[in-house]
Amino acid sequence: MGQVIAFANQKGGVAKTTTTLNLGVALAERGKKVLTVDLDPQSNLTMSQGIDPEELDRSMFDVLVHKTPIEDIILSREVDLAVSSIDLAGAELAMSSMIGRERALQKALLPVRSTYDYILIDTPPSLGLLTINALTAADGVIVPVQCEYLSLRGLIQLENTLAMIRENLNPDVRIKGILPTMFDARTLHAREAVEILQENFGTLVFDTRIRKTVRYAEAPVKGTSVLKYDSNGNAARAYRDLAGEVLRNGKAP
Repeated sequence: MGQVIAFANQKGGVAKTTTTLNLGVALAERGKKVLTVDLDPQSNLTMSQGIDPEELDRSMFDVLVHKTPIEDIILSREVDLAVSSIDLAGAELAMSSMIGRERALQKALLPVRSTYDYILIDTPPSLGLLTINALTAADGVIVPVQCEYLSLRGLIQLENTLAMIRENLNPDVRIKGILPTMFDARTLHAREAVEILQENFGTLVFDTRIRKTVRYAEAPVKGTSVLKYDSNGNAARAYRDLAGEVLRNGKAP
């Protein structure tokens, strides 16, 4: 059975989508079979692989609400991708009266778990029903955290949500790794933020730092990962380093 990892942080702009895609591609470079799942109505992961969400006939909305087999909405790009569209914005309302609504994604993934080594789920910037579905389906959570003080406080809220999910839905889900992102080594504030993370979460904090660079914004414009867009650059190297940590240290399942 493939391992399911959710990338979650209720704060937006912390590089969840960037990390989902580029870690997935880095793992694929190492011979792993990877499925990425776009669970965000903004569809940034889908667009990051050069797919126009408005041209899709079916998406994760249909999987969650209409029980469409997830195999029917997977497109093959740099990695396999279960696509999203703006329709997903209505999923929480459509699912509100469904029995077992928190487990819709978990059930949808069951037929493909044996096909993949890793299933990586990009979540919306909230702790709503879509994110709860991701955390219920996941074996572990990687939390991208922007290197600033206010971002660190959001980890407490995420931990509280995870505690609730462990109690009611998925007793095994844990934070498997915390990834410092938007890191600028020139600023004291960023370095202090990483120190606070390490003081509070110890070895859960990845050694890899995802530094600020325009490369992460440029690559999606071309519909590619940063590993394809600038294969030998520092941005690509960072995600290859992260893939090494994920595979080597057991910080992700």
